[in-house]
Amino acid sequence: MRYRIQLVLAMVSTTLLTSCANFSAGNLFSHYSAQQRDLYQSVKSGQYQKAKQALGDDVAGAILDNFEQGRVAILNQDYAQGRQFLDQSDQAVREQQDKATISISESAISAGSLATNDNLNIYRPADYELGFLHLYLGLTYVYDNDLQGALVEMRRANQIQEQARKTREAELEAAQDKMQSQGLSPNIGSILANYPDAGKTLQAVQNGYLLYLSALLYEASGDLNGAYVDYRRALAVSADNSDVAMATMRVAKRLGIDQDLLKLRQRYGDVEPLRSTQSRVIIIEEQGVVDALQGWKQALPIFDSKRGTAWYTLALPYYPKVGDETFVPMTLNGAQVESSQLADVDNMASHDLSERMPSIILRQALRVVTKEQLRRQAAKDDVGNLLFNVWNTLTEQPDTRSWLTLPARANSATINVESGTQTLNIGEKTYSFDVEAGRTVLVWLSRQGSNATVWHKQLGRL
Repeated sequence: MRYRIQLVLAMVSTTLLTSCANFSAGNLFSHYSAQQRDLYQSVKSGQYQKAKQALGDDVAGAILDNFEQGRVAILNQDYAQGRQFLDQSDQAVREQQDKATISISESAISAGSLATNDNLNIYRPADYELGFLHLYLGLTYVYDNDLQGALVEMRRANQIQEQARKTREAELEAAQDKMQSQGLSPNIGSILANYPDAGKTLQAVQNGYLLYLSALLYEASGDLNGAYVDYRRALAVSADNSDVAMATMRVAKRLGIDQDLLKLRQRYGDVEPLRSTQSRVIIIEEQGVVDALQGWKQALPIFDSKRGTAWYTLALPYYPKVGDETFVPMTLNGAQVESSQLADVDNMASHDLSERMPSIILRQALRVVTKEQLRRQAAKDDVGNLLFNVWNTLTEQPDTRSWLTLPARANSATINVESGTQTLNIGEKTYSFDVEAGRTVLVWLSRQGSNATVWHKQLGRL
Protein backbone atom coordinates (compact mmCIF):
# COMPACT_ATOMS: atom_id res chain seq x y z
CA MET A 1 0.00 0.00 0.00
CA ARG A 2 2.83 2.39 0.88
CA TYR A 3 4.37 1.90 -2.58
CA ARG A 4 1.08 2.72 -4.27
CA ILE A 5 0.85 5.94 -2.29
CA GLN A 6 4.38 6.79 -3.40
CA LEU A 7 3.39 6.11 -6.98
CA VAL A 8 0.34 8.37 -6.79
CA LEU A 9 2.44 11.11 -5.19
CA ALA A 10 5.06 10.81 -7.94
CA MET A 11 2.41 11.16 -10.63
CA VAL A 12 0.55 14.01 -8.96
CA SER A 13 3.73 15.97 -8.18
CA THR A 14 4.16 16.93 -11.83
CA THR A 15 0.72 18.52 -11.83
CA LEU A 16 1.57 20.40 -8.64
CA LEU A 17 4.75 21.73 -10.23
CA THR A 18 2.68 23.14 -13.03
CA SER A 19 -0.04 24.60 -10.80
CA CYS A 20 2.55 26.42 -8.73
CA ALA A 21 3.78 28.23 -11.84
CA ASN A 22 1.90 31.37 -12.87
CA PHE A 23 0.88 30.28 -16.38
CA SER A 24 -1.66 28.12 -18.19
CA ALA A 25 -0.52 25.47 -20.66
CA GLY A 26 -3.77 23.71 -21.51
CA ASN A 27 -5.18 20.50 -20.15
CA LEU A 28 -2.74 17.88 -18.89
CA PHE A 29 -4.67 15.14 -20.65
CA SER A 30 -5.19 16.76 -24.05
CA HIS A 31 -3.31 18.86 -26.58
CA TYR A 32 -3.86 22.30 -28.07
CA SER A 33 -5.30 21.43 -31.49
CA ALA A 34 -7.78 19.04 -29.87
CA GLN A 35 -8.86 21.65 -27.33
CA GLN A 36 -9.30 24.30 -30.03
CA ARG A 37 -11.04 22.11 -32.60
CA ASP A 38 -14.32 24.07 -32.47
CA LEU A 39 -12.47 27.38 -32.81
CA TYR A 40 -10.45 26.11 -35.77
CA GLN A 41 -13.43 24.67 -37.65
CA SER A 42 -15.50 27.79 -37.05
CA VAL A 43 -12.83 30.05 -38.56
CA LYS A 44 -12.21 27.64 -41.43
CA SER A 45 -15.90 27.68 -42.35
CA GLY A 46 -16.08 31.48 -42.09
CA GLN A 47 -18.33 31.49 -39.03
CA TYR A 48 -16.50 34.32 -37.28
CA GLN A 49 -19.08 34.98 -34.57
CA LYS A 50 -19.21 31.29 -33.72
CA ALA A 51 -15.41 31.33 -33.53
CA LYS A 52 -15.60 34.14 -30.98
CA GLN A 53 -17.92 32.02 -28.85
CA ALA A 54 -15.58 29.02 -29.17
CA LEU A 55 -12.58 30.90 -27.75
CA GLY A 56 -11.46 29.39 -24.46
CA ASP A 57 -10.00 31.13 -21.42
CA ASP A 58 -6.49 30.27 -20.23
CA VAL A 59 -5.94 27.51 -22.75
CA ALA A 60 -2.29 28.17 -23.59
CA GLY A 61 -1.13 31.25 -21.73
CA ALA A 62 -1.10 34.99 -22.35
CA ILE A 63 0.83 34.95 -25.62
CA LEU A 64 -1.01 32.32 -27.65
CA ASP A 65 -4.47 32.91 -26.15
CA ASN A 66 -4.29 36.59 -27.09
CA PHE A 67 -2.97 35.73 -30.57
CA GLU A 68 -6.18 33.80 -31.19
CA GLN A 69 -8.43 36.35 -29.49
CA GLY A 70 -6.93 39.19 -31.50
CA ARG A 71 -7.18 37.41 -34.84
CA VAL A 72 -10.82 36.40 -34.28
CA ALA A 73 -11.70 39.96 -33.22
CA ILE A 74 -10.19 41.26 -36.49
CA LEU A 75 -12.20 38.74 -38.51
CA ASN A 76 -15.28 40.00 -36.67
CA GLN A 77 -14.26 43.56 -37.68
CA ASP A 78 -13.73 44.64 -34.07
CA TYR A 79 -10.34 46.21 -34.71
CA ALA A 80 -10.09 48.08 -31.42
CA GLN A 81 -10.58 44.86 -29.45
CA GLY A 82 -8.25 43.02 -31.82
CA ARG A 83 -5.49 45.52 -31.10
CA GLN A 84 -6.14 45.26 -27.37
CA PHE A 85 -5.66 41.49 -27.41
CA LEU A 86 -2.59 41.68 -29.64
CA ASP A 87 -1.09 44.37 -27.43
CA GLN A 88 -1.46 41.97 -24.50
CA SER A 89 0.35 39.28 -26.51
CA ASP A 90 3.05 41.79 -27.35
CA GLN A 91 3.49 42.71 -23.69
CA ALA A 92 3.71 39.04 -22.70
CA VAL A 93 6.34 38.44 -25.41
CA ARG A 94 8.40 41.39 -24.18
CA GLU A 95 8.28 40.13 -20.61
CA GLN A 96 9.38 36.70 -21.80
CA GLN A 97 12.25 38.12 -23.85
CA ASP A 98 13.38 40.44 -21.04
CA LYS A 99 14.11 37.50 -18.75
CA ALA A 100 17.89 37.13 -18.76
CA THR A 101 17.87 33.80 -16.96
CA ILE A 102 15.50 30.89 -16.51
CA SER A 103 13.52 31.32 -13.31
CA ILE A 104 13.02 28.69 -10.63
CA SER A 105 9.39 28.34 -11.67
CA GLU A 106 10.41 27.73 -15.30
CA SER A 107 12.89 25.09 -14.16
CA ALA A 108 10.10 23.41 -12.21
CA ILE A 109 7.86 23.54 -15.26
CA SER A 110 10.58 21.97 -17.39
CA ALA A 111 11.07 19.21 -14.85
CA GLY A 112 7.32 18.62 -14.75
CA SER A 113 7.13 18.42 -18.53
CA LEU A 114 9.81 15.72 -18.58
CA ALA A 115 7.55 13.58 -16.45
CA THR A 116 4.35 14.39 -18.38
CA ASN A 117 4.45 16.21 -21.73
CA ASP A 118 5.87 19.28 -23.49
CA ASN A 119 2.58 21.17 -23.22
CA LEU A 120 3.65 22.09 -19.70
CA ASN A 121 6.54 24.17 -21.03
CA ILE A 122 6.04 27.90 -21.46
CA TYR A 123 4.99 28.68 -25.02
CA ARG A 124 7.62 30.48 -27.08
CA PRO A 125 6.19 31.81 -30.37
CA ALA A 126 7.89 31.13 -33.69
CA ASP A 127 9.48 33.98 -35.64
CA TYR A 128 6.77 33.85 -38.31
CA GLU A 129 4.11 34.20 -35.60
CA LEU A 130 5.84 37.25 -34.13
CA GLY A 131 5.93 38.73 -37.63
CA PHE A 132 2.18 38.25 -37.96
CA LEU A 133 1.66 39.78 -34.52
CA HIS A 134 3.09 43.09 -35.72
CA LEU A 135 1.54 42.76 -39.17
CA TYR A 136 -1.95 42.58 -37.66
CA LEU A 137 -1.21 45.32 -35.15
CA GLY A 138 -0.12 47.41 -38.14
CA LEU A 139 -3.34 46.63 -40.01
CA THR A 140 -5.46 47.82 -37.06
CA TYR A 141 -3.63 51.17 -37.29
CA VAL A 142 -4.18 51.31 -41.06
CA TYR A 143 -7.87 50.70 -40.45
CA ASP A 144 -7.88 53.66 -38.04
CA ASN A 145 -6.10 55.84 -40.63
CA ASP A 146 -3.02 56.02 -38.39
CA LEU A 147 -0.23 55.53 -40.90
CA GLN A 148 2.55 56.42 -38.46
CA GLY A 149 1.29 53.88 -35.91
CA ALA A 150 1.21 51.25 -38.64
CA LEU A 151 4.77 52.06 -39.71
CA VAL A 152 6.00 51.62 -36.13
CA GLU A 153 4.66 48.05 -36.21
CA MET A 154 6.17 47.46 -39.66
CA ARG A 155 9.59 48.49 -38.35
CA ARG A 156 9.27 46.12 -35.41
CA ALA A 157 8.15 43.32 -37.71
CA ASN A 158 11.09 43.98 -40.03
CA GLN A 159 13.51 43.68 -37.11
CA ILE A 160 12.11 40.21 -36.42
CA GLN A 161 12.37 39.32 -40.12
CA GLU A 162 16.00 40.40 -40.33
CA GLN A 163 16.97 38.57 -37.16
CA ALA A 164 15.30 35.41 -38.44
CA ARG A 165 17.21 35.68 -41.71
CA LYS A 166 20.53 36.23 -39.96
CA THR A 167 19.89 33.31 -37.60
CA ARG A 168 19.34 31.02 -40.60
CA GLU A 169 21.95 32.56 -42.89
CA ALA A 170 24.00 29.36 -43.18
CA GLU A 171 20.90 27.31 -44.03
CA LEU A 172 19.83 29.84 -46.68
CA GLU A 173 23.28 29.96 -48.26
CA ALA A 174 23.40 26.17 -48.39
CA ALA A 175 20.01 26.11 -50.12
CA GLN A 176 21.23 28.75 -52.58
CA ASP A 177 24.38 26.75 -53.37
CA LYS A 178 22.24 23.70 -54.06
CA MET A 179 20.02 25.68 -56.44
CA GLN A 180 23.01 27.10 -58.29
CA SER A 181 24.57 23.64 -58.58
CA GLN A 182 21.38 22.59 -60.38
CA GLY A 183 21.85 25.40 -62.87
CA LEU A 184 19.26 27.80 -61.43
CA SER A 185 20.23 31.48 -61.49
CA PRO A 186 19.34 33.87 -58.63
CA ASN A 187 16.19 35.99 -59.01
CA ILE A 188 16.45 39.75 -59.52
CA GLY A 189 14.98 40.55 -56.11
CA SER A 190 17.64 38.51 -54.36
CA ILE A 191 20.38 40.32 -56.25
CA LEU A 192 18.96 43.78 -55.55
CA ALA A 193 18.28 43.05 -51.87
CA ASN A 194 21.56 41.19 -51.33
CA TYR A 195 19.55 38.18 -50.17
CA PRO A 196 20.44 34.52 -50.71
CA ASP A 197 18.13 33.08 -53.34
CA ALA A 198 17.03 29.97 -51.49
CA GLY A 199 13.63 29.36 -53.08
CA LYS A 200 11.10 27.85 -50.69
CA THR A 201 13.62 27.96 -47.85
CA LEU A 202 13.73 31.77 -48.02
CA GLN A 203 9.93 31.88 -48.36
CA ALA A 204 9.65 29.84 -45.16
CA VAL A 205 11.89 32.28 -43.27
CA GLN A 206 10.76 35.62 -44.74
CA ASN A 207 7.14 36.74 -45.00
CA GLY A 208 6.48 38.27 -48.42
CA TYR A 209 3.04 39.45 -47.24
CA LEU A 210 4.62 41.46 -44.44
CA LEU A 211 7.41 42.88 -46.61
CA TYR A 212 4.99 43.95 -49.37
CA LEU A 213 2.58 45.61 -46.93
CA SER A 214 5.47 47.38 -45.22
CA ALA A 215 6.79 48.68 -48.54
CA LEU A 216 3.34 49.85 -49.60
CA LEU A 217 2.87 51.81 -46.36
CA TYR A 218 6.31 53.40 -46.66
CA GLU A 219 5.45 54.45 -50.20
CA ALA A 220 2.12 55.91 -49.06
CA SER A 221 3.95 57.90 -46.37
CA GLY A 222 6.35 59.36 -48.94
CA ASP A 223 9.40 57.42 -47.71
CA LEU A 224 10.49 56.09 -51.09
CA ASN A 225 13.86 54.84 -49.86
CA GLY A 226 12.21 52.76 -47.12
CA ALA A 227 9.65 51.52 -49.63
CA TYR A 228 12.32 50.48 -52.13
CA VAL A 229 14.25 48.51 -49.51
CA ASP A 230 11.19 46.47 -48.60
CA TYR A 231 9.94 46.05 -52.18
CA ARG A 232 13.31 44.54 -53.10
CA ARG A 233 13.13 42.22 -50.10
CA ALA A 234 9.57 41.24 -50.98
CA LEU A 235 10.67 40.51 -54.55
CA ALA A 236 13.50 38.30 -53.26
CA VAL A 237 10.86 36.22 -51.47
CA SER A 238 8.10 36.41 -54.10
CA ALA A 239 10.08 36.48 -57.34
CA ASP A 240 7.11 35.44 -59.49
CA ASN A 241 4.71 38.03 -58.08
CA SER A 242 4.17 40.63 -60.82
CA ASP A 243 2.52 43.08 -58.38
CA VAL A 244 5.67 43.19 -56.27
CA ALA A 245 7.83 43.51 -59.39
CA MET A 246 5.78 46.40 -60.81
CA ALA A 247 5.79 48.21 -57.45
CA THR A 248 9.56 47.78 -57.21
CA MET A 249 9.96 49.26 -60.68
CA ARG A 250 7.52 52.09 -59.93
CA VAL A 251 9.60 53.24 -56.97
CA ALA A 252 12.95 52.63 -58.70
CA LYS A 253 11.79 54.93 -61.49
CA ARG A 254 10.77 57.66 -59.05
CA LEU A 255 14.12 57.37 -57.27
CA GLY A 256 16.04 57.42 -60.53
CA ILE A 257 17.82 54.12 -59.89
CA ASP A 258 18.29 53.42 -63.58
CA GLN A 259 20.67 50.45 -63.24
CA ASP A 260 18.20 48.51 -61.10
CA LEU A 261 15.31 49.59 -63.31
CA LEU A 262 17.05 48.19 -66.38
CA LYS A 263 17.50 44.78 -64.73
CA LEU A 264 13.89 44.74 -63.62
CA ARG A 265 12.58 45.69 -67.07
CA GLN A 266 14.65 42.94 -68.68
CA ARG A 267 13.05 40.39 -66.35
CA TYR A 268 9.49 41.71 -65.94
CA GLY A 269 8.78 44.16 -68.76
CA ASP A 270 7.68 47.74 -68.13
CA VAL A 271 5.17 49.23 -65.71
CA GLU A 272 1.74 50.02 -67.12
CA PRO A 273 1.22 53.71 -66.35
CA LEU A 274 -2.08 55.13 -65.14
CA ARG A 275 -3.99 57.11 -67.73
CA SER A 276 -5.43 60.46 -66.65
CA THR A 277 -8.87 58.94 -66.03
CA GLN A 278 -7.64 55.84 -64.25
CA SER A 279 -7.06 54.74 -60.66
CA ARG A 280 -5.12 51.88 -59.13
CA VAL A 281 -6.66 49.17 -56.93
CA ILE A 282 -4.27 47.08 -54.84
CA ILE A 283 -5.82 43.99 -53.25
CA ILE A 284 -4.28 41.94 -50.46
CA GLU A 285 -6.25 38.74 -50.07
CA GLU A 286 -5.87 36.20 -47.29
CA GLN A 287 -7.26 32.72 -47.96
CA GLY A 288 -8.21 29.85 -45.67
CA VAL A 289 -6.67 28.85 -42.35
CA VAL A 290 -3.16 27.57 -41.68
CA ASP A 291 -2.83 23.81 -41.19
CA ALA A 292 -3.32 22.64 -37.61
CA LEU A 293 -0.72 20.43 -35.96
CA GLN A 294 -1.94 16.92 -35.20
CA GLY A 295 -0.54 14.26 -32.90
CA TRP A 296 1.13 10.95 -33.76
CA LYS A 297 1.36 8.34 -31.02
CA GLN A 298 3.27 5.09 -30.75
CA ALA A 299 3.27 2.68 -27.80
CA LEU A 300 6.74 1.61 -26.67
CA PRO A 301 7.17 -1.30 -24.24
CA ILE A 302 10.13 -1.49 -21.87
CA PHE A 303 10.71 -4.89 -20.29
CA ASP A 304 11.87 -5.28 -16.73
CA SER A 305 12.29 -8.84 -15.38
CA LYS A 306 11.74 -7.66 -11.80
CA ARG A 307 8.82 -5.28 -12.21
CA GLY A 308 7.09 -6.43 -15.39
CA THR A 309 6.48 -4.50 -18.58
CA ALA A 310 6.08 -0.73 -18.68
CA TRP A 311 4.34 0.94 -21.61
CA TYR A 312 5.41 4.38 -22.73
CA THR A 313 3.59 6.40 -25.34
CA LEU A 314 5.65 8.50 -27.72
CA ALA A 315 3.68 11.50 -28.92
CA LEU A 316 4.97 13.77 -31.67
CA PRO A 317 3.32 16.67 -33.53
CA TYR A 318 3.07 16.57 -37.31
CA TYR A 319 1.30 18.30 -40.17
CA PRO A 320 -1.01 15.97 -42.09
CA LYS A 321 -1.07 16.24 -45.87
CA VAL A 322 -4.06 18.42 -46.66
CA GLY A 323 -4.88 19.76 -50.10
CA ASP A 324 -5.20 23.50 -50.61
CA GLU A 325 -8.70 24.86 -50.20
CA THR A 326 -10.07 26.39 -53.40
CA PHE A 327 -12.08 29.61 -53.54
CA VAL A 328 -14.38 31.07 -56.16
CA PRO A 329 -12.37 33.70 -58.09
CA MET A 330 -13.03 37.33 -57.18
CA THR A 331 -14.29 39.79 -59.77
CA LEU A 332 -13.76 43.54 -59.91
CA ASN A 333 -16.32 45.39 -62.00
CA GLY A 334 -17.26 42.06 -63.58
CA ALA A 335 -13.73 41.06 -64.60
CA GLN A 336 -11.95 38.18 -62.87
CA VAL A 337 -9.14 39.24 -60.55
CA GLU A 338 -5.84 37.48 -61.26
CA SER A 339 -3.80 37.28 -58.06
CA SER A 340 -0.26 36.17 -57.23
CA GLN A 341 1.05 34.57 -54.06
CA LEU A 342 2.76 36.69 -51.44
CA ALA A 343 3.14 34.16 -48.64
CA ASP A 344 2.54 30.48 -47.93
CA VAL A 345 1.89 30.32 -44.20
CA ASP A 346 1.56 26.54 -44.26
CA ASN A 347 5.13 26.42 -45.56
CA MET A 348 6.33 28.73 -42.76
CA ALA A 349 4.64 26.63 -40.10
CA SER A 350 5.96 23.35 -41.51
CA HIS A 351 9.50 24.74 -41.68
CA ASP A 352 9.30 25.89 -38.08
CA LEU A 353 8.26 22.39 -36.97
CA SER A 354 11.15 20.85 -38.93
CA GLU A 355 13.58 23.14 -37.12
CA ARG A 356 12.16 22.17 -33.73
CA MET A 357 11.79 18.45 -34.35
CA PRO A 358 15.30 17.37 -33.23
CA SER A 359 14.82 18.99 -29.81
CA ILE A 360 11.30 17.56 -29.56
CA ILE A 361 12.59 14.04 -30.22
CA LEU A 362 15.42 14.52 -27.72
CA ARG A 363 12.95 15.55 -25.03
CA GLN A 364 10.83 12.51 -25.82
CA ALA A 365 13.85 10.26 -25.22
CA LEU A 366 14.66 12.05 -21.96
CA ARG A 367 11.02 11.73 -20.89
CA VAL A 368 11.08 7.95 -21.31
CA VAL A 369 14.21 7.78 -19.13
CA THR A 370 12.64 10.07 -16.50
CA LYS A 371 9.39 8.14 -16.38
CA GLU A 372 11.19 4.82 -16.15
CA GLN A 373 13.20 6.11 -13.21
CA LEU A 374 10.00 7.23 -11.47
CA ARG A 375 8.37 3.87 -12.17
CA ARG A 376 11.27 1.89 -10.72
CA GLN A 377 11.23 4.03 -7.60
CA ALA A 378 7.50 3.84 -7.01
CA ALA A 379 5.95 0.85 -8.82
CA LYS A 380 6.74 -2.25 -6.75
CA ASP A 381 4.00 -4.63 -7.94
CA ASP A 382 1.65 -5.40 -10.85
CA VAL A 383 -1.00 -2.92 -9.66
CA GLY A 384 1.64 -0.18 -9.46
CA ASN A 385 2.78 -1.01 -12.98
CA LEU A 386 -0.81 -0.84 -14.20
CA LEU A 387 -1.36 2.56 -12.59
CA PHE A 388 1.84 3.91 -14.07
CA ASN A 389 1.02 2.58 -17.55
CA VAL A 390 -2.39 4.25 -17.42
CA TRP A 391 -0.79 7.49 -16.22
CA ASN A 392 1.76 7.40 -19.06
CA THR A 393 -0.93 6.80 -21.68
CA LEU A 394 -3.17 9.61 -20.42
CA THR A 395 -0.53 12.28 -19.91
CA GLU A 396 1.71 11.78 -22.94
CA GLN A 397 0.35 14.33 -25.38
CA PRO A 398 2.02 15.97 -28.39
CA ASP A 399 2.76 19.68 -28.22
CA THR A 400 0.51 21.03 -30.99
CA ARG A 401 0.56 24.66 -29.91
CA SER A 402 0.68 27.17 -32.77
CA TRP A 403 -1.29 30.20 -33.91
CA LEU A 404 -4.23 28.27 -35.36
CA THR A 405 -6.30 31.13 -36.78
CA LEU A 406 -3.67 32.53 -39.16
CA PRO A 407 -4.47 32.37 -42.89
CA ALA A 408 -3.10 29.55 -45.03
CA ARG A 409 -1.76 31.94 -47.66
CA ALA A 410 -1.81 35.56 -48.79
CA ASN A 411 -2.12 36.82 -52.37
CA SER A 412 -1.99 40.19 -54.08
CA ALA A 413 -3.49 41.79 -57.16
CA THR A 414 -3.02 45.20 -58.76
CA ILE A 415 -5.57 46.48 -61.27
CA ASN A 416 -5.79 49.77 -63.16
CA VAL A 417 -9.44 50.81 -63.36
CA GLU A 418 -11.51 53.75 -64.53
CA SER A 419 -12.01 56.08 -61.58
CA GLY A 420 -15.28 56.20 -59.69
CA THR A 421 -17.29 53.50 -57.95
CA GLN A 422 -15.76 50.02 -57.96
CA THR A 423 -17.63 46.77 -57.26
CA LEU A 424 -15.74 43.79 -55.86
CA ASN A 425 -17.47 40.41 -55.73
CA ILE A 426 -15.95 37.96 -53.23
CA GLY A 427 -17.89 34.73 -53.44
CA GLU A 428 -21.34 35.59 -52.09
CA LYS A 429 -20.27 39.02 -50.81
CA THR A 430 -20.36 42.29 -52.76
CA TYR A 431 -18.26 45.24 -51.67
CA SER A 432 -18.28 48.70 -53.26
CA PHE A 433 -15.90 51.62 -52.86
CA ASP A 434 -14.85 54.81 -54.63
CA VAL A 435 -11.46 55.97 -55.86
CA GLU A 436 -10.51 59.23 -57.57
CA ALA A 437 -8.53 59.49 -60.78
CA GLY A 438 -4.77 59.22 -60.33
CA ARG A 439 -5.07 57.77 -56.85
CA THR A 440 -4.53 54.33 -55.31
CA VAL A 441 -6.78 52.43 -52.95
CA LEU A 442 -5.82 49.41 -50.80
CA VAL A 443 -8.44 46.69 -50.35
CA TRP A 444 -7.71 44.18 -47.57
CA LEU A 445 -9.74 41.03 -47.21
CA SER A 446 -9.62 37.68 -45.47
CA ARG A 447 -11.60 34.76 -46.92
CA GLN A 448 -12.63 31.60 -45.10
CA GLY A 449 -15.34 29.24 -46.30
CA SER A 450 -17.92 31.32 -48.19
CA ASN A 451 -17.42 34.34 -45.92
CA ALA A 452 -15.00 37.27 -46.01
CA THR A 453 -13.98 40.28 -43.96
CA VAL A 454 -13.15 43.26 -46.16
CA TRP A 455 -12.30 46.97 -45.95
CA HIS A 456 -10.48 49.59 -48.02
CA LYS A 457 -8.26 52.62 -47.44
CA GLN A 458 -7.21 55.45 -49.73
CA LEU A 459 -3.42 55.61 -50.20
CA GLY A 460 -3.28 58.80 -52.27
CA ARG A 461 -1.00 59.22 -55.31
CA LEU A 462 1.64 56.49 -55.63
